[in-house]
Amino acid sequence: MRLGHRPERDQRVTTHVGLLSRALGAKGMYLVGQDTGIVRSITRVVEQWGGDFFIEDKVKWRRCIEEWKRSGGKVVHLTMYGLPVRQHEAEIRQADKILVIVGAEKVPGEVYGLSDWNISVTNQPHSEIASLAVLLDRLFEGSELSLDFPGAKIRVVPCGNGKQAESL
Repeated sequence: MRLGHRPERDQRVTTHVGLLSRALGAKGMYLVGQDTGIVRSITRVVEQWGGDFFIEDKVKWRRCIEEWKRSGGKVVHLTMYGLPVRQHEAEIRQADKILVIVGAEKVPGEVYGLSDWNISVTNQPHSEIASLAVLLDRLFEGSELSLDFPGAKIRVVPCGNGKQAESL
């Protein structure tokens, strides 16, 4: 869940939160607020590069969190004020489904209480995209680095020099 997205300021970062989430194994993204440009952009990537990633905007954050928890899901709020990820990653990994909250602007204090874990990857100022990447890598234990994306129309051919892609 991308919380606090400001369309006039955060388009690039929010798009990268979605793209990174997809690339590292998340199933989808809830966007608090409305931004049809981001929805279109990420949907086009999924159509071209494959996978089953969804994006939903106009989400009401409190309702989304409460419904997630009622359905048996757990909530991780990424914050530099949280507990160290290394001390809680094994416990978080036990959850069947996880909603990760990635804030943009000041997060309402209520989010801290609604979350099952308030987690930090470092207690120093840093990028929310980087913290999401670290969390997902630790939860998936590196397995996300070799994911297959069914339905892809294009893919990168790894090479040591230059760029190569192929149409499928």
